[in-house]
Amino acid sequence: MRIVIKIGTSTLAHPTGHLNIRRVEQLCRIMSDIKNAGHELILVSSGAIGMGVGKLGLRERPKDIPSKQAAAAVGQCELMYTYDKLFSEYHHTVAQLLITGDDTASDTRRFNFTNTLNRLLELGALPIINENDTVATDEIVIGDNDTLAAIVARSVHADMLILLSDIDGLYTADPHTHPEAKLLHHVAKIDDHIREIAGISSSAQGTGGMVTKLHAADICLGCGCKMVIANGNNPGNLYDILEGKPVGTTFSEERL
Repeated sequence: MRIVIKIGTSTLAHPTGHLNIRRVEQLCRIMSDIKNAGHELILVSSGAIGMGVGKLGLRERPKDIPSKQAAAAVGQCELMYTYDKLFSEYHHTVAQLLITGDDTASDTRRFNFTNTLNRLLELGALPIINENDTVATDEIVIGDNDTLAAIVARSVHADMLILLSDIDGLYTADPHTHPEAKLLHHVAKIDDHIREIAGISSSAQGTGGMVTKLHAADICLGCGCKMVIANGNNPGNLYDILEGKPVGTTFSEERL
């Protein structure tokens, strides 16, 4: 199975911006095991700006574009160093691809990065993708690696996209303010009702929120790729998802 996994900033880092070492180690170990089982993995990783904030000792996430770009430049080095170190312990080779909006909008550029991804997978490498925040402008404001992950999944004809965040999935209302909200385990279609309940749910550290996850689901449903939103605070959810257990919210036209 070809799987794209997107990991959000809130999963990778503590609220201080510093790396959540235990969780990242668990994620890398489990993803390595999934690769060992014969699956092809592509990782779309947020966290460059957040990691840079922690590394630079900034008190809060910067709001101006140059400071965000500077934080991303520092944080991306830290992020890839960590991934390379942890995955190499399980004898897996990582590769870095930094993509901007132009790369996904241009047919030629999209064709080129898709060819690169396919060749890396053939060679047994684990591609790690992030937006190129050091040169992007609008992309930083959007902060939308959910959509980027869906575009990657569509481009490489992935079987599944897994979005790991700090939420369990899509609820009937915002669970932070509505304790009675219920988790939706399956969504077959993105309609106005689903969009309405998604518009009030957001993540504290990341900048995507549930709205961008629904946009990603729309892309996946359109190309026949199953998508799952799950809580990255429990890395073992990856095993449960692949075993077909009811974890998070699954977006697919097929009934579970």
